[in-house]
Amino acid sequence: SHKSSKREWKPLEDHTCTDVPWLLLFVLFCIGMGFICGFSIATGAAARLLSGYDSYGNICGQKNVKVEGIVNSGLDLTHKKYVFFLDPCNIDLVHQKIKSIALCVSACPRKELKTLADIQKFAETNGSTLCSYELQPSEYTTDPRAAKLCPKYPVPESAPIPFFHRCAPVNISCYAKFAEALITFVSDSSVLHRLISGVMTSKEIIMGLCLLSLVLSMILMVIIRYISRVLVWILTILVILGSLGGTGVLWWLYAKQRISVGALETQIAKDNLQALLIYAIAATVFTVILFLIMLIMRKRVALTIALFHVAGKVFIHLPLLVFQPFWTFFVLILFWTYWITVLLFLGTTGNPVPNEEGFVEFRMAGPLKYMWWYHVVGLIWISEFILACQQMTVAGAVVTYYFTREKRNLPFTPILGSVNRLVCYHLGTVAKGSFIITLVKIPRMFLIYIHTQLKGKENACARCMLKACICCLWCLEKCLTYLNQNAYTATAINSTNFCTSAKDAFVILVENALRVAAINTVGDFMLFLGKVLIVCSTGLAGIMLLNYQRDYTIWVLPLIIVCLFAFLVAHCFLSIYEMVVDVLFLCFAIDTKYNDGSPGREFYMDKVLMEFVENSRKSMKEAGRGGGAESRELKPMVGADEE
Repeated sequence: SHKSSKREWKPLEDHTCTDVPWLLLFVLFCIGMGFICGFSIATGAAARLLSGYDSYGNICGQKNVKVEGIVNSGLDLTHKKYVFFLDPCNIDLVHQKIKSIALCVSACPRKELKTLADIQKFAETNGSTLCSYELQPSEYTTDPRAAKLCPKYPVPESAPIPFFHRCAPVNISCYAKFAEALITFVSDSSVLHRLISGVMTSKEIIMGLCLLSLVLSMILMVIIRYISRVLVWILTILVILGSLGGTGVLWWLYAKQRISVGALETQIAKDNLQALLIYAIAATVFTVILFLIMLIMRKRVALTIALFHVAGKVFIHLPLLVFQPFWTFFVLILFWTYWITVLLFLGTTGNPVPNEEGFVEFRMAGPLKYMWWYHVVGLIWISEFILACQQMTVAGAVVTYYFTREKRNLPFTPILGSVNRLVCYHLGTVAKGSFIITLVKIPRMFLIYIHTQLKGKENACARCMLKACICCLWCLEKCLTYLNQNAYTATAINSTNFCTSAKDAFVILVENALRVAAINTVGDFMLFLGKVLIVCSTGLAGIMLLNYQRDYTIWVLPLIIVCLFAFLVAHCFLSIYEMVVDVLFLCFAIDTKYNDGSPGREFYMDKVLMEFVENSRKSMKEAGRGGGAESRELKPMVGADEE
């Protein structure tokens, strides 16, 4: 097997299809998703959602079929195109629906109607009857049933919602209860009004600042390779100062307390002194360990800096990588829009069934009521699939860059080449990888759902167990995501199927465990500093620009919006950067493992990485002369290049 492992890594030599059964499974799953959409449209759910329906199961704006056992069903409502709720403000938050009789009317009341006489007048002049179908307009003021069958007055001024033919009150204060349930802190609607008007008046500034954050992110992508060394030094100095400062303060407090305790011999004072001593000793031990870790890691930090430098070069050679998050985001938004639309269809699918109050509800019968579970799984799997496609595309492009000896001979757009390879050969692998993440995500979602449903009902032990399970699943998901990404890289290099790739990548990662730790801690922190930098500069620019508005309450919302947007943008861009660094690291580890720079086994790596390898070899030779312990520690550094 030792020989076969030598032969194993053949970068970009042959491309074969991988994990075809999984691709077929994924295609079948997508056909199932399509069937759900088709079924809900065929059973009239789409018409119900778009045109609206009343409490008796009639769809507004068309002729209807009679429902057994329901009065007022099967009416011809061709001229009554709008849904009108008798009590539109009575919202049931638990079941997320309006608890009110709904009717189809020919026009929404465009001004407030204060009494039954006004409603009658509106019906006579506009021909739009707002009371239930069995009452004639002439009976509104005389019939005793009017109290129940007519709208709750005053009837608020309302207007139809575009595309969905529902009459909605123009004044939002009607939904204040609804808003309060969502946002408890805004009990005063005037504050809400001022916040919203603040956003509206400064919308040009908000747009400008969002653009600024985009530009800053792009600039940071280019210059991060030049400032990576500085960032590492800043990080190191911060950590050293922080740990030394903390320890120093604790010892100082201990000394001070000790002097003051001399006078008071109480038990509490003694306990305090003891606690302080324990804290101070713990902090000292922690600081010492931290310094030792930094000493061991200092060489590996050099590798992180070198990788960041090369990643910067990758972005100069492959500028289209920068736009990768945009495509992914665009596709995800399209898919989510489709998903939500079908979910709304599913809400109105099914057969009309009379409920307790004698109105119609739509319920699914038999196994069809589990359709929306399938739909939820679809949301997670397909979203993960889209994200995994992005990872595979980036990995393919970076692998092409790394394993092309002459950078002048790079294909015109390695990214399009990578997409092409993904679509032709590796969709099955991506489907399998994303399915594994889905398998971990679904139980976690389920547990979170249970946790929110049980809030306040369960005992402390159960709550703790639930939280622990959720946490473990989250950690597992993160580890699997990292392994998946490396598996995709291995697939891009070797065209092997998912399991083989994951195994190969895992072996390489374990061999370089310390380096992986260094890259993931130092590298992530550098990228985090980058994000903070972008958010702070955008926020600062925002404060400067918004300064002309002296009303400080108005500031809050635009600034929060801008900072959130800046963070999202920075996160998207720098996550691509992180991906590139991870892919480069795997390529580098494979390169140092199978090549040693001798003729016929030349390195593929960049000059910066070559310098790093040379330096670590020099230090190994010196360490070999200096003593055994040090040289043993450095052995795994060069990645077993004596093989």
